[in-house]
Amino acid sequence: MNRTIFQILKKQSYLFFLICVLLSSCKRKDKIDVSGIDLSVKIERFDHDFDGFRQGNYLQKAAQLQQRYGPFYADFIERILSAGSIKDTAYFANLRRVFAAQSYIDLKHEVDSIYPNLDKQEAELTDAFKHIRYFYPQKNLPHVYAYFSGFQAQTSIGNHYFAIGLDMFLGEHSRFYPALTEEFPHYISRRFTPDNMIPRVVEGLAREEMFPEQDQDNQSLLSRMIYNGKIMYFMDQTEPDVADSTKIGYTSAQLQWCKNNEANIWGYFLEDNLIYETDYQKIQKYLTEAPFTPGLGDHNNSAPKLGVWMGWQIVKQYMDKNPKVTLQQLMAGHNAQNVLAQSHYHPK
Repeated sequence: MNRTIFQILKKQSYLFFLICVLLSSCKRKDKIDVSGIDLSVKIERFDHDFDGFRQGNYLQKAAQLQQRYGPFYADFIERILSAGSIKDTAYFANLRRVFAAQSYIDLKHEVDSIYPNLDKQEAELTDAFKHIRYFYPQKNLPHVYAYFSGFQAQTSIGNHYFAIGLDMFLGEHSRFYPALTEEFPHYISRRFTPDNMIPRVVEGLAREEMFPEQDQDNQSLLSRMIYNGKIMYFMDQTEPDVADSTKIGYTSAQLQWCKNNEANIWGYFLEDNLIYETDYQKIQKYLTEAPFTPGLGDHNNSAPKLGVWMGWQIVKQYMDKNPKVTLQQLMAGHNAQNVLAQSHYHPK
């Protein structure tokens, strides 16, 4: 009798072990191996090279920066600094005023203390770009530059370049951000952290260059939901180790609120006939940045951008239900109704 029980337990243990091995092997199979892709990202420190103007010989330095950074140099001087045309050396006087200002010196000190190097960010971006190259082998990836945006933008994209405003990733509690609350309330500036840098690069590249929004993507709330959901799913595939809360810009509490209330959110959209609404004034609160979504949740504890989050869930379920659909096919499509129908999305 004891021997029989032992044999049963031994068999059960073996089956449990076998299941664990199978699940583990499936998980490994799902994780894309990009180690064989020959690609390495270097984030060029334009902020350091630009500071070289303080050593004098402006004409020579300008020529060097134009040669090294190409179109970005002109965009930076003319559009970001608004210092004047690079075709007229009169802008050198404006640069001298920039370097003489205490605000520039303070900002440079802060940036250099937080980012003495960008080794960690380069490793993360290399991994993300390898994943993009895996799915899009012919994609010409941009040069990446780091600069001071003057607190204007986290990222800038231009002719063969993608630029990162380091001053917009100084940390949630940076001493510079309280003075900018009118432009960047805390619910936005809390995401101005180093960990948010590379996800914003990948998102910007996806939205602005690879998959810009088309007319078919902004006709109704549903079409906007699916477009945004596809962007989030693209980030899932190219940044598999980044937390969902970081991808979408939620706090952990906001993400959990969405998960807990998924069926209620979807029911709210359906009951109010929102998913086919085309009036942007009526649907923008489900798509744009905010501290919460008015009309949902208790004590303003709801998450913002519920249309984005809901679209993300629909797209994920669509891809799970349709394993033969590739990422490329998903991103190239513009039939939001088809994605919804074939996702069989009915949260409970």
